[in-house]
Amino acid sequence: MSRTIRSTLAVVALLPGLLAATQLPGPATARSTATAVPAPVGPLALWAPDEVVAGSHRGRAYTDFGLRLVAGDQPVSVWAHRPAWDQEISVELRVGDEVTPLPAGTVTSFRGLEDFLTVSLTTLRGEPVRTLVRDVCLNNGGERVHPDAPARSPYPWGCPWNPFTVGSVQGVQAGWAVSPMGWEGRPPRLEPGRYRATTTIAPAWVDALGLDPAESTVTSTLRVTDDEPWYRRAARRAPQAAAQPAAAQPAASEPATASAGAPAGPLPDLRSLPAFGMRISRGGDHLQFAATVWNAGDSPLVVDGFRGADEDAMDGYQYFFDAEGNQTGYERVGSFHWHAAPTHDHWHFVDFARYRLLAADRSEAVRSKKESFCLANTDAVDYTVPGADWQPEGTDLHSACGSRGALSLRQVLSSGSGDTYAQFRAGQSFSLKGLPNGLYWISVEGNPDGVLKEHDTTNNAELRPVRIGGEPGARTVRWKQVGLVDEESSGFFAGRR
Repeated sequence: MSRTIRSTLAVVALLPGLLAATQLPGPATARSTATAVPAPVGPLALWAPDEVVAGSHRGRAYTDFGLRLVAGDQPVSVWAHRPAWDQEISVELRVGDEVTPLPAGTVTSFRGLEDFLTVSLTTLRGEPVRTLVRDVCLNNGGERVHPDAPARSPYPWGCPWNPFTVGSVQGVQAGWAVSPMGWEGRPPRLEPGRYRATTTIAPAWVDALGLDPAESTVTSTLRVTDDEPWYRRAARRAPQAAAQPAAAQPAASEPATASAGAPAGPLPDLRSLPAFGMRISRGGDHLQFAATVWNAGDSPLVVDGFRGADEDAMDGYQYFFDAEGNQTGYERVGSFHWHAAPTHDHWHFVDFARYRLLAADRSEAVRSKKESFCLANTDAVDYTVPGADWQPEGTDLHSACGSRGALSLRQVLSSGSGDTYAQFRAGQSFSLKGLPNGLYWISVEGNPDGVLKEHDTTNNAELRPVRIGGEPGARTVRWKQVGLVDEESSGFFAGRR
């Protein structure tokens, strides 16, 4: 959910239930004399109420300006894909069944539509106050605005944040509306008072999306009060995370046989992204990094665990499904164990991935002690692959990894999604003690022992060169940019997994 991660998202992190897929984020209290949202002439129309009331905190007004992007009688989506790290992102506009390629360079990241909106704020007498330019993720919440619209939206929750995202899909369901402002950028500095807000979609995006210019500009009144917004008050109370939809559960007991059926149909396809977010630990002798293994196959990777005689171990089984999602078989593939480290404290599947630091000649120099994992759909890596699940379950550790007392559990890596572990996880870093300075390779490899059934095991590993320097206790690490990928502006931060 876009991208990807900024200062105002600190509030959202405390209120995960606020941005549910069937709700619009509600930072603004809006009043309007309009009785209904008119049907657009073009694929999308910009709408705003006559007046919006916004609370403020420390001189900043917390509001989405009541803005909505409304779709007509056809769904509107933007598909983006990077064929290779050194190639530009290709983009398609889809309106209903019509597919239109957009010019090269239309987008340079997967976090949304860049510089999509401009909000010009003036006094009621027309004196300029402030101008805001915002990127827009079309997956920012959503709600039906017409009674005959489809009952649900198929589009993802938010836009990808991983710097090595391969493909993304964002869209607005037919007859639905989304909040284009979302939580992009810091709230503007505005004193209490009344302002005129004129919002315009950038002409380049009006042309690219085939919008009606008359539906691409709206004006409303913004009234800023000195009342603290309700969601900031709620954040101070640190509420518990909202419950997620119940995920599919494993069987009540372990299968009587080690295998049944055959994995002859759809299968997962595990691939790795280049290591990223590299840094040297505070002690100066460990190389830390983030790593993502993702599923490019046409079936989810589903692994169930069943408690055995050892209270800290479960037997693991991989399950197979046909194109309609019906289970066709299973196979014993390994085990789970209870990982009690402070940054884990949940069930891990053994041998899902392997991290190694290789010498210049590709021989192993150091192996990470981390060799077990909780599978969770933390990242949208490529939602353009066939069979991608745009709304996966198990997107965080609380929903995917199981409690100590669990008798069984299910961990899933959905098609199109990846599982990212960041630098601070226990056992993940490489010890540099005794290693000479020079060129090394960080190897991230999925399914290293081939225990999981997948379409292709030749594409599981990804290498990234790094150069180690410095002195013992004060080592340094340098690396080169991978192709056109801009890691610095990706929004990644060390606090993620």
